[in-house]
Amino acid sequence: MTILIYSLLLTLGLILSSPWWLLRMATTERYREGLRERLGGVPARLREAVRGKSVVWVHAVSVGEVLAASRLVGELETALGDDFRVVVSTTTRTGQALAHERFGADRVFYMPLDFARTVLAYLRALNPAALVLMESELWPRMLHECGRAGIPVVVVNARVSDRSFARTMTVRSIWQYVLRKPSLWLAQSEEDARRLIALGAWGETVKVGGNLKYDVRAPKQSAVAVRIRQAIAGRPLIVAGSTVASADASGEDEEAQLANLWPFVLEALPEAVLMIAPRHPERFAVAHTRLRPFGVISATQLLDGDLQLGQRTVILLDTIGDLASVYSLASIAFVGGSLVASGGHNPLEPAQFGVPVVMGPSFENFRDVVGRMRASDGICIVQDAEELKLVLVGMLKDSEAAQAVGERGRRVFEEQQGATARAVEAIVSLVNAALVKNEHA
Repeated sequence: MTILIYSLLLTLGLILSSPWWLLRMATTERYREGLRERLGGVPARLREAVRGKSVVWVHAVSVGEVLAASRLVGELETALGDDFRVVVSTTTRTGQALAHERFGADRVFYMPLDFARTVLAYLRALNPAALVLMESELWPRMLHECGRAGIPVVVVNARVSDRSFARTMTVRSIWQYVLRKPSLWLAQSEEDARRLIALGAWGETVKVGGNLKYDVRAPKQSAVAVRIRQAIAGRPLIVAGSTVASADASGEDEEAQLANLWPFVLEALPEAVLMIAPRHPERFAVAHTRLRPFGVISATQLLDGDLQLGQRTVILLDTIGDLASVYSLASIAFVGGSLVASGGHNPLEPAQFGVPVVMGPSFENFRDVVGRMRASDGICIVQDAEELKLVLVGMLKDSEAAQAVGERGRRVFEEQQGATARAVEAIVSLVNAALVKNEHA
């Protein structure tokens, strides 16, 4: 009855919102991309990629989840052997682009809409030995059909943010139906495990696996990073990564806040360079407008021509998948989504390079990571843009103290590794158990 009510509500919601979706698809290419796959059209390239193979299906919603899954996918295939193929689905266009780059286009596809027909089309075509979900991407129909087919579901890198926990507790009686479907939860931390059980997950299915993002080693080089290194020519670089819009319509987005404080930083250290990387591609144009008074140059312009940076020039990173490697060039990294009430983004991306990290007060989505870094004095938390500009100037002027913060952050990153190995061991164990069960069925 629960899944029937869910399906009816989902269908009703799709019908009511269809004029908006049709308009978007007619006017914006990204809403049309992958539509056939989302509607249950299994691509021929995917069928060919899994022909004669057993399959493990990994679902990674967007860029962050794809990055976290990168090492997991490779190590899973090694552990499972040549008879298996790991395939990867995403929800967003940016996640799809990065997954194509990381895993190859033949085994990457869009997650189908959560209807029986679309879900079953993929389950029948792939017949997966297991479904691996990254973090907290739970779709009731998918979980229901996996349960009916005897397909084990593992939620890896599972986390429950403060906001999600408070909201879900109000409808716990409904959500516990969904949370009891996975065969195994590998939570990022003890607190995440406690919250999952409080929300209704079976206690025996919840384990602490650690955070896969501690295991992700970003490449130090990319074509964009090489070109930016050449352009800055040894000048101190502040990388402001994953900046976002304000959640409050009356508030300033992070690009605007950084643009406002930048003249103060330049006054103290005129040779400094700022690079801003918006979290979402649709904000590239907005950020370019915000930064126009500084003679902004985009990363794609740097790649296309031999442009020179002026004293006040700001770089706009308008490419996908390059932020992690560009962090390696930074003298200081500001991790966005934290000056506004957005929950923050991953401070480990710059920390792995020994780059000193600064964040605002909103870091609920990475509370465990930030907590470990703060305990080791390996990160600086500021309360607002006013404090941020003072900290940036202080770090730029005292590079030795800043480097010490960066080194402590890097040690936290290295000390917490191992989640990928634990996840691979757990997934392989479940797959083998499922295969034995099927043989005896």
